[in-house]
Amino acid sequence: MTHGTQRRVVLTGATGFIGSRVAELLLRDPAWQVRVVARRPPEALIGAGAQWFRADLAAPDSLRDVCVGADAVLHLASLVGGDADACTAVNVHGTARLMAEAVRSGVRRVTQLSTAAVYGRGPHRGPEVGDVEPSPVSAASSTRLAGERAALDAGAVVLRPGLVLGAGDRWVVPALAELLRSVPARWDEGRGLTSLVAVEDLARLITATLDAPGLPGPSVQHASHPRPVRSGDLLNALVAHGVLPAVPDRDLSWPSCLEHLAASGSRVSRRQFELLAQDNWFSSERVWRLAEVPYDPDPLHHMASWAPWYRAHVRAAAPG
Repeated sequence: MTHGTQRRVVLTGATGFIGSRVAELLLRDPAWQVRVVARRPPEALIGAGAQWFRADLAAPDSLRDVCVGADAVLHLASLVGGDADACTAVNVHGTARLMAEAVRSGVRRVTQLSTAAVYGRGPHRGPEVGDVEPSPVSAASSTRLAGERAALDAGAVVLRPGLVLGAGDRWVVPALAELLRSVPARWDEGRGLTSLVAVEDLARLITATLDAPGLPGPSVQHASHPRPVRSGDLLNALVAHGVLPAVPDRDLSWPSCLEHLAASGSRVSRRQFELLAQDNWFSSERVWRLAEVPYDPDPLHHMASWAPWYRAHVRAAAPG
């Protein structure tokens, strides 16, 4: 133990969409002292009791001694934009150095946040980990998969969530809004099943990995809600809460959807459309059971609390 009776956890990505929720949970838990790794001081987190370690994953040498005295590492940071070299610097070399520091310091529990996007193009219909080989199609996904290997070598639990929803989501629901403007119809009858998870629930799962004796490491775990959601049901929930306008009462086959997308000039790519509207779901019940984390039967049970943020953000993102 360190810091009196507290244990110390090293946290990367603490100011991000998912990491900020995890930081909030940890800072409310008296069992943990939080060491935030960031280039600049996260004033709000420091004010809430976090320590700050100045480092940059893009400059691996800055990570030296980051894990000294730590009991656990939660590696939630990654680069999802930028070119291949930038992604490699952060997601591969930065992760490798962080994991090497964890091993050198004798850290007992390491968790890394990855993504189900490492599997590449679907359809994916409920595979367990190991049933399908990763086949990433972007620099971000390829380098995150490479970073997984370093984490597993350090004994980590690697979590691969699908789509993550909640206040602060600047990709999933904004992309759905743009797609409805570009392809105004029910896409392939709204049948596509996708894995998603509420950011609040994913944060609870991540923090639970710190004290889950039944969750083995090294291992890879799918980390979405166990029940996949139809694209039509997701759109209907967003319409019901005033986030999106009503979906036009017409169906388009998938080939017709792609034709409309190509003609629209949308910023949303075909690959992104596939992720949002086709079958892309992964068997995810195991990790919740092993981590002993309960989940609501409804994957969209937080929608009412998300709706005000989404209404403001989607409206702000819409073209004038």
